[in-house]
Amino acid sequence: MTAGRPGRIAVVGGGPGGLYAAVLLARLDPRREITVWERNAPDRTFGFGVVLSDETLGGIEHADPAVHTALRREFVRWDDIDIVHRGRVLTSGGHGFAALGRRRLLEILHQRCRELGVRLRFRTAAPSAASLARTHDLVIAADGVHSATRRAHADAFGPRITTHRCRYIWLAADFALDAFRFETAETEHGVLQLHGYPYSRPSASGPPGSPGASTVIVEAREEVWRGAGLDRCTEQESTEACAKLFADALGGRPLRGNGSQWTAFRTVVNDRWSHGNTVLLGDAAHTAHFSIGSGTKLAVEDALALAACLREHPQLPDALAAYEAERRPVVESTQRAARASLEWFENLALYLDQPPRQFAFNLLTRSRRVTHDNLRLRDTGFVSAVEREAAVPDGTPPMFTPFRLRGLTLRNRVVVSPMDMYSARDGTPGDFHLVHLGARALGGAGLVMTEMVCVSPEGRITPGCAGLYADTHETAWRRIVDFAHAQSPGVAVGVQLGHSGRKGSTRLMWEGMDDPLPDGNWPLFAPSPLPYRPGVSRTPAALDAAGLAAVRDQFVTAAERAARAGFDLLELHCAHGYLLSGFLSPLTNRRTDAYGGSLRARLRYPLEVFDAVRAVWPRESPMTVRISATDWAEGGTTAEDAVAVAAAFAAHGADAVDVSTGQVVAHERPEFGRSYQTPFADRIRNELGVPVIAVGAISSWDDVNSLILAGRADLCALARPHLYDPHWTLHAAAEQEYTGPGAPWPLPYRAGSRKPPTGRTDGPKPRLALEEPAAGRAGTP
Repeated sequence: MTAGRPGRIAVVGGGPGGLYAAVLLARLDPRREITVWERNAPDRTFGFGVVLSDETLGGIEHADPAVHTALRREFVRWDDIDIVHRGRVLTSGGHGFAALGRRRLLEILHQRCRELGVRLRFRTAAPSAASLARTHDLVIAADGVHSATRRAHADAFGPRITTHRCRYIWLAADFALDAFRFETAETEHGVLQLHGYPYSRPSASGPPGSPGASTVIVEAREEVWRGAGLDRCTEQESTEACAKLFADALGGRPLRGNGSQWTAFRTVVNDRWSHGNTVLLGDAAHTAHFSIGSGTKLAVEDALALAACLREHPQLPDALAAYEAERRPVVESTQRAARASLEWFENLALYLDQPPRQFAFNLLTRSRRVTHDNLRLRDTGFVSAVEREAAVPDGTPPMFTPFRLRGLTLRNRVVVSPMDMYSARDGTPGDFHLVHLGARALGGAGLVMTEMVCVSPEGRITPGCAGLYADTHETAWRRIVDFAHAQSPGVAVGVQLGHSGRKGSTRLMWEGMDDPLPDGNWPLFAPSPLPYRPGVSRTPAALDAAGLAAVRDQFVTAAERAARAGFDLLELHCAHGYLLSGFLSPLTNRRTDAYGGSLRARLRYPLEVFDAVRAVWPRESPMTVRISATDWAEGGTTAEDAVAVAAAFAAHGADAVDVSTGQVVAHERPEFGRSYQTPFADRIRNELGVPVIAVGAISSWDDVNSLILAGRADLCALARPHLYDPHWTLHAAAEQEYTGPGAPWPLPYRAGSRKPPTGRTDGPKPRLALEEPAAGRAGTP
């Protein structure tokens, strides 16, 4: 069987993923010779309880009903999540969980392996993966987060491991909690948190009279853990200290360990999951933080997918490639959710002063997988109570509540994000801009932003970029702003002023983004003489004192023109590697004068420009600033730096911070995903108390409602959704059956304010179901 489907299989690691893979492969072909190596004893395992989703259980049921039946007899099921905020318990229902003891799960899988003829070698270290690969058709490395297989073949798998800033310990309580429970303990050293859930009920697998059992995980940031002296505790001392901290949650009962140690969570990512005939599975391939309960789930689902791909593809390389192609998108999505969840708990202290229900809603939606809309489906009463506490009017989605910035009140929380159109002529916006921005103003957003409007000819990115450095530009912009105000009363129109810096004099986006112009170039200026794309981009000249003054004056003149054109808000573009952003990042600012070096020095020039613009911008009109909160590159701007940058601009009078990321250096490695930039805005808002505009792959009205109600953002800026649908905001209102003042339809469009009806696609249901005739029955029609 070596040439095709594997017949001799080695499984390294006897956790749930490895064992279940062995079960499935033996079930699919009883002729296979399968051996599982596990270095520990059969009853030795870390942790206590395991949570599995209904989706995972459905896959198990279809693949092996015997395992599913055994699991079903053991499961503890519950629907509620209890969140304790400073002594107050808030409960959200309708979630649906199933858990059982990890040891019992292993016993079930051990028994099933023996029934199917799988060899189980306990207390035995597996031979090296290389030696197993020579004697077996397939080697499944399910040897966990510290995988020796992955380490031995690091060059092939390309592992990237990130250690996070919290310490945690797995413990257990000998009684069954009523629900999933999250609770905090505020101490003189900082905040610790408890994650707890039941995994055994008195009526389940425990002995007669057993009170059941619960998993209890206690977690704290590294500095809190050390400050509390927990780094010096034995296992027994740790269990006693945690039981004392969370005595209310435990009802004064003790905790117990199982060789439990404090550890830091490590996120494991691999560039490749297979090497020759060796394949990674479960934590060896990927990890997801325990706060979303997906470790065992992912491992079991890996096993299901691997077995299916081996059945569907006769050749092993094809099967392993199909397995990775199927699982990687699912795993990456789960890891993004897990990363959002673990970072939320790392920054838990930021949220403790939120109102109790908002805190609970924030916790429940932290991973972005649970949203305002599906939480409402699970527990309408809970969401309604959160909205009442936040003073959201009845029948009004959070996105349609007004928001005030200085003298400007926005009718809702939706912003049309600045999007370069590359369609101006010599800096002058034309009919395209009138239609483009006019349509979005009619589309219901609270604030419509222009693209980056350049303050000088040499400040343009491309020849098609718009400007505000000539009288004709001012006149053209006034025409657009007047149209928006007249045809969509209540809409606010904002201008974003910027200078391209070292990213200028390039082709139009669709002709070659960031590629230099073949001819007709103009001079480039930057903080330091560093090209954006070494070997491709032109090298800019470093601005001297005269140049710095000239550029500052260009921003001032453009701001004066913007005020006369009637704009309601002005945003200073200090992001994405353009001129002012170039001063902020240590990767692009190598100056040795007063404008380079420390973050405080790198801030000096952008703040000078901000102050000069604020001095001429109307006092009652708001001014915001867009920043890149991270460069997504080693040695660049960090999230901590972003907080300091936001604080500096707020101290100088910024009314809100528009929090974007990246595009500062060409070698960046962004962590893309849904709403992937919003945690940076969240941190700035909740650490500084500064209003923020969140951006970054926010694509649905449900996302906007979730971010606003959780207190992670004040406004949400959307770009591509508004290219897809200029009336995105009005359609969001219609889909939520909202008709209030936060989303007024223009009078000519009011007849279209309801979603058009469509033809029926369902037929009438049968009135009577007849029994299927028996095969071969005589006389049946």
